[in-house]
Formats: sequence, structure tokens, C-alpha cells
Amino acid sequence: MSGFVIRRVSGLKGSVSIPGDKSVAHRAVILGALSKGKTVIENFPFNEDCLSTVVVFKQLGISINKRSESVIEVKGNGLYGLRKAVSPIFVGESGTTFRLMTGLLAGQGFKTELVAGKVLSGRPMLRVTRPLRLMGADIAGCRRNQDEYPPLTIQGKVLHSITYRLPVASAQVKGAILLAGLYASGKTKVIEQMATRDHTERMMQLFKAKFSAKGNVVMVKGGGELVSPRKIYVPGDISSAAFFMVAAAIVPGSEITIKNITLNPSRMGIVKVLKRMGVKLTVKGKKVSGREPMGDIVVRSSILKATTISKDEVPSLIDEIPVLMVAAALAKGKTVFKEVGELRVKETDRIRSMTENLRKMGGKIIVLKAGDSESIEISGTGLKGSIVKSFGDHRTAMSMIVAGLAAAGPVKIEDISCIKKSFPGFVRAITGLTGKLS
Repeated sequence: MSGFVIRRVSGLKGSVSIPGDKSVAHRAVILGALSKGKTVIENFPFNEDCLSTVVVFKQLGISINKRSESVIEVKGNGLYGLRKAVSPIFVGESGTTFRLMTGLLAGQGFKTELVAGKVLSGRPMLRVTRPLRLMGADIAGCRRNQDEYPPLTIQGKVLHSITYRLPVASAQVKGAILLAGLYASGKTKVIEQMATRDHTERMMQLFKAKFSAKGNVVMVKGGGELVSPRKIYVPGDISSAAFFMVAAAIVPGSEITIKNITLNPSRMGIVKVLKRMGVKLTVKGKKVSGREPMGDIVVRSSILKATTISKDEVPSLIDEIPVLMVAAALAKGKTVFKEVGELRVKETDRIRSMTENLRKMGGKIIVLKAGDSESIEISGTGLKGSIVKSFGDHRTAMSMIVAGLAAAGPVKIEDISCIKKSFPGFVRAITGLTGKLS
């Protein structure tokens, strides 16, 4: 799809259901494949990223079947039941799949080659391979510019446990180490400087791994078989819901309900920040599904004010920062995003994609560099119509659609096909709340 045009709307009304959380869905498939017996996964998001994980396990000998439009069934073969793939495994552009599978495959009894798509092949992997090598992993990748990149060749080895302090806040790196720890002798410990998403930990507990967590230290003991809970419901993805939250907040006359969204404390950064910005947001109907809390979120149109997002908050809302930048451009005052350099190594350089687009729309943005860290300052000046680009990034594309809903003039986005990576039905869902967009 190209040349998509969005115009200002008069209000968003109604309720919307969001596809299952990608982070939870990936891990449900992985641990379902490593347990014995069937695991039914409900509200599974059929996006490109999660389907990459499904394809990987099918190539490793796991039977995974689609039972309905939102349900899959995984037939696990146990912790040691994977088979060597007959050819290199292509994971597309899913960074979560690539990094988590690197940890898992390090402890297998065979060799695997993991191949990534063009964009993912430019994302750094040394943050994952370094700790895995400390565990005894045999991994060969493409070394350049003092880092390591896909493709990776992983020769499975007998692993040993380590205690590792994460130098970067990354749930993917943490998850890769913990998955490798399932195959390591002894207890593998990960120490975090800043808390990141804890979906791997919750899923391991659900599958009865020998696991514990205390403070900023998580530990898994290797060798024990996993036990499937038989059925898992995946709560709606709050990173996807964030686009609807901001849209309802910035478009006058709006009131929407977002159904069955994850309320995992490690993912609530977006809710906390929006409330600080003055957004009328309430949570109701709280419940728990498979150790993951969830509920409904109601958002009403609001007058936004600036805030400061601290370094410690960034890991809990790194994927939501692009759409928060849209909110900041429409808020009164100067909003500061501190130490967000990690945005440079996402599906695209999101600091570049968002600053270039918002500046074209009249946004006043300054990127501040201090050593290795980067921060962003956005002064709320309102937004106007313009021609912008997705940069091939799903979150940039969806953020620009949200910006167009409140801009003074039409916004044309060059190519939004990348939205399929995480939320194929996004335009349809927004249209259901607003009427015709383009």
C-alpha cells in the first residue's frame, strides 16, 4: 500500500480489541514447543513477527496448527525434542525471534544457521552472543564495526551456567540467556540494572520451569522438563494499544474502550506517562490470564501537558516512544525523552524517522547528544499536513497515521505496508472508531 492519506477527524468513539501481545505470544510458542503435549494459544496475533517464530519451530520438527482465526495449537516434543533443520532458517525481520532462538539453539545437539531479512541483518547481535559464549556456546556471525550481525551459525554445545549483569536494558537478551539456561548445568542468573519486560519469567513460571526471581535478579536451573498449562490466552498488546490511547487523547470529542489489554507492570510505562501528561485514562475489569494481568482501558480526549520521561522509564516503553513523540508535539510545553539511543537500533533508526517526519509537520524537535547517550526535546507547537515516510517501520507508520488524525491538513504517508509486521488490521481498527480515513 502506498500514498496513504489521513485527514483530521471529529472524534473516535466505541470499543476496540487489540491482537495478542507479541512478546507473550512468541514466548508461549517457544515454551509450548519445549514442553510435552499440546498447548492451545488463544488470541494469537497472526502478524509477520509471530508467524516467523511459528515457521522456525515447524522447521525444527514441531507440529503447529491453526485452529481458528485467533487460535493455534502447539504439539511440544519436550525440552530435548527439537530436530535439526534441513536448511538454513529464515526468520524475516523479527528481532525477538532471532535473539530468543539464538539462546535456545545454543544448547541443542545440532548445528543451525539463522538468517535474517535485510533490515534485521543490520541490527547488532553481540549483546546476545557475548553472554552465550560465556556459557560455552559456539556461535559464528558477521563481525564488523566492533559488533556482530546476522546471519549466525550456531553449533549446539553442552552449556554451563553463568551469572551475568546486563550492560543494556534488553528483555530479548535476558530471555535468550534464560532460554539457554534451561540447557545449562547449574543455575543461570541474570542481573538487571533497570527492569525490563518480564514475559519470559512469567511464562517460565507458567510452564513450571525451575525458576525464581528476587529484586533485579532472575534465575533458572537447567535440566528440568517443562509442563504445559494446556491453554493460554494472550492479552492484547499494549504497544499496539498505545496508538489508540494517543489517538483518543489528541482528537477532540473522543472516548474509546480498549478491551482485554495486558496490564503487566513492566509494560505500564505508557499508561503512567500519559496520565502525567493529563490524559483522561482509566483501567477497569482487572483479571489474570496465565500469570499475565489484563483488563480494559478507557481513554477520553484531553488537554495534554509536557512531561519528562526518565532514563529508568525508557525500557518499559521503548516501543511506545514514537507515538508518545506525536503526543508531545501536541502537548503544552517541552517534553523530554532522556537517553533513548536504543531507538537507533530498532527496525529502523526511529530517532531519525520520527524527528524527520514530525519536523515536516511543523514539530519543534531537538536531539541532544552527550557522549554515548541521546535525548530528545519536543516543544508542543501543533502539527500541520505534510508528506511523510514510514521508513519501512511499522511503528513509525502507525504513529504518522495517529498524527494525521489531529493535524491541520492532510498527511500523506509513503508506503504503510510495513504495518503488517505487527498489526495487519490497524487501519481497519482505526477506521471502525473514526469512519473513513482516506
